[in-house]
Amino acid sequence: MTSINISLPDSMRTYIEEQVAQGGYSTVSEYFRQLIRQDQKRKATERLEGMLLEGLESGNATAMTEEDWMEIRQAVRSRISKHQGL
Repeated sequence: MTSINISLPDSMRTYIEEQVAQGGYSTVSEYFRQLIRQDQKRKATERLEGMLLEGLESGNATAMTEEDWMEIRQAVRSRISKHQGL
């Protein structure tokens, strides 16, 4: 694991120490890791929501044809073959 040093004003350090004591974290590092995980999850949710909105705004849905399914199957098989070849 890699270390990162950061500089904080005293008021922030006090706040963080309070959060560690009250939040059940064993260390300041654990608190920061949790903050980062929450931020990653929030950003992933935002990306997903954006993609869903893009899909909803992309026009009317059309029925999948047998040809569409065949193309999807072929694309999956191709990706599996490439992956197995690595």
